[in-house]
Amino acid sequence: MTSRSVLMGGRRRRHRGPLLALAALVALLAALVALAVSALGGHDAGSPASPAQATASPPPASPQPRSPEAARAAVDLDEPPAFRLRFRHPPRAGLVFDLESGKALWQRNARRRLPIASLTKMMTAQLVAELTHARERVRITRAALGYRGSGVGRLPRGRRVPIEALLHGLLLPSGNDAAIALAVHVSGSERRFVARMNRRARELGLTCTRFVSSHGLEAGNRSCSADLAALARVNMGEYRIRRVVRKKLAVLRFPIKGGRLWLSNTNPLLRGGYPGTIGLKTGYTERAGRCLVAVVRRRGRTLGVVLLGSPDPGRQARKLLNLAFRRG
Repeated sequence: MTSRSVLMGGRRRRHRGPLLALAALVALLAALVALAVSALGGHDAGSPASPAQATASPPPASPQPRSPEAARAAVDLDEPPAFRLRFRHPPRAGLVFDLESGKALWQRNARRRLPIASLTKMMTAQLVAELTHARERVRITRAALGYRGSGVGRLPRGRRVPIEALLHGLLLPSGNDAAIALAVHVSGSERRFVARMNRRARELGLTCTRFVSSHGLEAGNRSCSADLAALARVNMGEYRIRRVVRKKLAVLRFPIKGGRLWLSNTNPLLRGGYPGTIGLKTGYTERAGRCLVAVVRRRGRTLGVVLLGSPDPGRQARKLLNLAFRRG
């Protein structure tokens, strides 16, 4: 071996010593880290957690509790039915309920979301009752006169009319012109009023409900029987609504020729003289079919019925209420 070879071999031996020491130190540090992780109960991100670790994970978020107002309005669908009734041609959805306790007595598809036509005006009336005073006057704008469908039909453009007359026109003949006039009066535009309607629906816990207009002509106005029953309970707590919806006919002072506005109620129970009827609202479009929310008070009890897409809401409501008062 040459002297150069001996020199190179000596250098390799001198370099190998520090490298081995460094490797040993790294191995020692790795062992200490693993020991610490094990002591703390940690685990590798790719490995399954132990049962204890799985228990320590945060629980899933619970649903938001209902506000006291929403809880008071809600209808209890969990009770067994007080009676049974099958129709040869049933409504698409329906509910019979006790207005005071909120207990459901009979139900069919009570959570099914459907078009509700002019039952939309129940929320319009609620906001008017909450946000205005009975002595206010409403200016009739061009927007109100550009309505389609049912209407009061005699609103004088540019004139200011009593707000209570428009509330009657909204709830008795189901005037779409009255709905628009009231929406613009309360919020400045129908679009802003509709946003308020949806916000109020959320506050009341009406989870099936969505509005796209103040009058309900469009199929985008949707709700379910359970929500409408809850809204009926809220409506009937408002004196200004309650005093209107019990009338079969109203004759009101109004700034038109003759000075009087004659308005008839569309409620088939009131029109047919069903005993104890005190409200509430009808609706009809081709998409929604015939709809009814009716309230009847008899022998100290107040019961409500909701029918959506009924072939004959007056007849079906009478059958349901007759049984409910006997057996409910």
